[in-house]
Amino acid sequence: QVQLVESGGGLVQAGGSLRLSCAASGRGFSNYAMGWYRQAPGKQRELVAAITSGVSTNYADSVKGRFTISRDNAKNTVYLQMNSLKPEDTAVYYCNAVTRSWSYWGQGTQVTVSS
Repeated sequence: QVQLVESGGGLVQAGGSLRLSCAASGRGFSNYAMGWYRQAPGKQRELVAAITSGVSTNYADSVKGRFTISRDNAKNTVYLQMNSLKPEDTAVYYCNAVTRSWSYWGQGTQVTVSS
């Protein structure tokens, strides 16, 4: 069983920055593939960024060059640094962990970007 707790969301003006954190419980964090997803009102949940246990990364085209995903295995934490935020980045952001047997989700954190 893995529990994920996100933090760092909030209200920011366009062009600003936020850093999201996701702390994971349990053993084996370094072996998990981790990802950040987001869901805006009336839209499907979409992948924003992902990082493997081997620290390969993958980004949605809409955030490339603005967002950076990273992980600290010593702290069981994955981060999403978000720069040059746009109003269209407004959404609930969810942390995801994929283990050998299951996929786990956090409760989500709201990010609101004002124009």
